[in-house]
Amino acid sequence: MTSAAAEAPACTSDEMMTVTAAKALRDGSACFVGIGLPSTAANLARRTHAPGLWMIYESGTLGATPSALPLSIGDGELAETADTVVSVPEVFNYWLQPGRIDVGFLGAAQIDRYGNINTTVIGDYDAPKVRLPGAGGAPEIAANCREVMVIVRQSRRAFVESVDFTTSVGHGSGRGDRERLGLRGAGPTRVITDLGVLEPDPETRELTLTSVHPGTTVQQVREATGWDLAVAAELRTTPAPDPHDLAVLRSLTGRTPPTHDGRQGTR
Repeated sequence: MTSAAAEAPACTSDEMMTVTAAKALRDGSACFVGIGLPSTAANLARRTHAPGLWMIYESGTLGATPSALPLSIGDGELAETADTVVSVPEVFNYWLQPGRIDVGFLGAAQIDRYGNINTTVIGDYDAPKVRLPGAGGAPEIAANCREVMVIVRQSRRAFVESVDFTTSVGHGSGRGDRERLGLRGAGPTRVITDLGVLEPDPETRELTLTSVHPGTTVQQVREATGWDLAVAAELRTTPAPDPHDLAVLRSLTGRTPPTHDGRQGTR
């Protein structure tokens, strides 16, 4: 076989995860985007099936359409390509807290069986083994977006029985906790990993494996999870990425380093 498609490298686990996450985003929705994996997936969605995805970054850029992946919320191209730029207090007070954002798209250092997220410390708070970047706007996003999606690579280090610090509340300790705490949004509705997709059980709100990626077994997912992972009765296999989505993703990630190198060279 000599075609370009036949010679293209096979889909990696990160590509599988990113495409799956992008497919979960709906065209025309407003998405509060975290830097890193969430930003990659959101930008891919906007370039493929969801051209009307309205991306919001914490720095106050509304409707940003960057040509390359931003390195931080302060990346200049987010402001240059946005529909408008507002103050950070306006992003939170007017757009986020009243529930005007459809989807919050977050990453995590640790996540537990109820979708609670830690991005603060690993270990004891007063004497941590690792001090992480911290909360930023994630607690408000997790509390107030109409729903939250999380994208994170799956391992026992990340998927823990109990997070070392609750930075962002998911479903607390189970059904009813969000309502008791007065949190507006539905909380985490989907956790997308490099092995599969987890969704909260309707009754218990415990994360349950609902889909495995091609070539992955339930046993592999369980071995990468720090609790006794529940599995849906009707377990699905995640659709493999189509060649177009992979080509767009590879183009996006491939041009990001030279784009930023070029900008740095002009400063």
